[in-house]
Amino acid sequence: MKSIQPEAVQEALNERAGETLYIHLETTNGAYASHNDASFFSAGAFIRNVELRYIHGRIAGEGPYRIGLETSLGWLYAEGLTDWEIDDQDRVLFAGHDPEGRLAAALELSREPFRK
Repeated sequence: MKSIQPEAVQEALNERAGETLYIHLETTNGAYASHNDASFFSAGAFIRNVELRYIHGRIAGEGPYRIGLETSLGWLYAEGLTDWEIDDQDRVLFAGHDPEGRLAAALELSREPFRK
C-alpha cells in the first residue's frame, strides 16, 4: 500500500460510481488496546460482502482522510484512512494505520464478492 493521493482516489471513486459493488468495512481498536490496558474501552465494527451502489464517492480531509459513499438511501463513510492501493483484482483497498503502523480502519470496494 502507498500513502493516499486524494486526486487518484477521487478518480477511482468516480470510475466506480453507479456500479454494484461489494463492500468490506471494519474498524478496530480492541485488538491492540485491551490486552495492554484492561480498563480501555474497546469498540469495532465489521461488514463484508454487502452489496452497495453509490451515487457518488468523495474523499475529504488533509490526512488522515475520510471517504464517503452517497447512496439513494443515505451515506456510508470511513475516516482515519492513510493508505490505499488498487490490487491485481481491481479492488480498491483503503487502510487507516495508527502511528505505530497498526490497522485501525479498512474500507474495500470490489466488483466481485470477497473470498472468505
